[in-house]
Parts: sequence; C-alpha cells; structure tokens
Amino acid sequence: MVAQNGKDLLIKLDMDNAGTFQTIAGLRATRISFNAETVDVTSLESQGGWRELLGGAGVKSAAISGSGVFRDEATDERARQIFFDGEVPRFQVIVPNFGIIEGPFMITAIDYAGNYNGEATYELSMASAGALTFTAI
Repeated sequence: MVAQNGKDLLIKLDMDNAGTFQTIAGLRATRISFNAETVDVTSLESQGGWRELLGGAGVKSAAISGSGVFRDEATDERARQIFFDGEVPRFQVIVPNFGIIEGPFMITAIDYAGNYNGEATYELSMASAGALTFTAI
C-alpha cells in the first residue's frame, strides 16, 4: 500500500434521510476508530492461568471525529439540526484505497471556536448507533 493523502479521507452525511450523501465541507482533519469490547471467560481451568476471551462476543463500536472551518451552510446546518433533534442518520466514511464504512451515527458533540485574528472552526464527534457495513473500493 502506498502513502495516502489525508485530505482524501472523507466524512459524508445523509442530507435528506434518503441516501443523498454529501461531504461535510471544511473539514481539515478526520478520524475513524473501531473498538470491540472483550468478554473474559478465564477460569481456574484456563491453561497456565492465561486469560481467555470469547471470540465473536462483546459490543463493537466506531467513533468518527472531524475538525475544520466553516465553508458550507447546508452541511453545517444539517449537522447542527441532527444534534439538536437527536437524529441518528447514516454517515459514510471514505478511506482511500481501502473502502467505504457506512451506517447510523449519533453526533455526540459539536464544538465551535474562534480567535480574534483567525477563522471560526468547529469539531464534530460521532458514535456508531447500529450495524455498520464495509464496501471495499
């Protein structure tokens, strides 16, 4: 695998709950992380006292975050409305030369900031809220 451009990792938001995905504009940094909780099934009979984990069990989750500058009124307004209405729409994360992760996410935090002599910035944090799919590209 060759080096990838960070700007090619995109977070897309379903703008109308009908599958019309649009890139959240102005993002400068994006990140997706996957997690799986473990289920410890270690017992007195575990060989050599080594911990044993139950495969396929536990809760899986994903988290998306992004930060950037305001560039597009439509995606900013949609993200803000999702947060205040408590919606759980579908998002897509495009990972270049890897694939597309898609599924429902809840916006768990929106942070706005700005300096007197700089641009207004924002940060989004999202948590998976259901099953995710992966499509290789």
